[in-house]
Amino acid sequence: MKLGFIGTGKITLSVVTGICTSKISFQKILVSPRNRNIAQKLKKRFRKVNIGKTNQEIVDKCNWVFLAVTPKVGAKILPKLNFRSNQKIISFISTINLTQLKKIVKKKAKIVRAIPLPPISLGKGPVPICPPDNQVRDFFNKIGITVEIRNEKSSKNFWATSGMMAPFYEILKVLSDWLVKKGIKRNEAQKYITSLFVALSEDSAVNSKKHLKYLVSESQTPGGLNEQGVKELRKSGFYKSLEKSLNSILKRLNKK
Repeated sequence: MKLGFIGTGKITLSVVTGICTSKISFQKILVSPRNRNIAQKLKKRFRKVNIGKTNQEIVDKCNWVFLAVTPKVGAKILPKLNFRSNQKIISFISTINLTQLKKIVKKKAKIVRAIPLPPISLGKGPVPICPPDNQVRDFFNKIGITVEIRNEKSSKNFWATSGMMAPFYEILKVLSDWLVKKGIKRNEAQKYITSLFVALSEDSAVNSKKHLKYLVSESQTPGGLNEQGVKELRKSGFYKSLEKSLNSILKRLNKK
């Protein structure tokens, strides 16, 4: 199987790294030359990765084509490409829906929308796909955890929560910066904060069959530090702002 990537940004870097360090069986990977630095980095690191001369060459030579460009770029370049009906097309484009993709592709190719995140390079993290597809499910299960969604409207809720990745990193940054301001060395501060949140995330994943409100409750003691922290953040509207941002992102997705 030959895999092709149109668009060579952070997500392509992460997905290709995840594939090449997994047990997925493939013949070769072709990446587009759009971002020369990332393309060269992948080619240098992995012997089965090559750089295509053009996007059309990638489409012509690959069985599966991954669309990893921004919506604006996608709308510009994809209509010019000649896809084949026996190809599988996996789109990472957040705001171009299935109906629009089918009109752009103009072939009866199998199209699946997916939303991998950077931790896929480590073989970790969820990958929502819509519509369900056995081959795509098994593929992403080798480098993450596939979540199959039947309804595209419902899938947009998952797409919206993916917009919380940068805000999460911003929280880690704020906490680390606070420790640095208190005299802690940067590397020590970041090591502590990132390790703390890895541990909390792993604990929540192990206990994910419980309602998460129990973890909120169990992590507090009456009059304790965590009780103070959650009360003050609730009072300030921190969590309401989080929900407001999710609704705003979803509204943007629903316009497309």
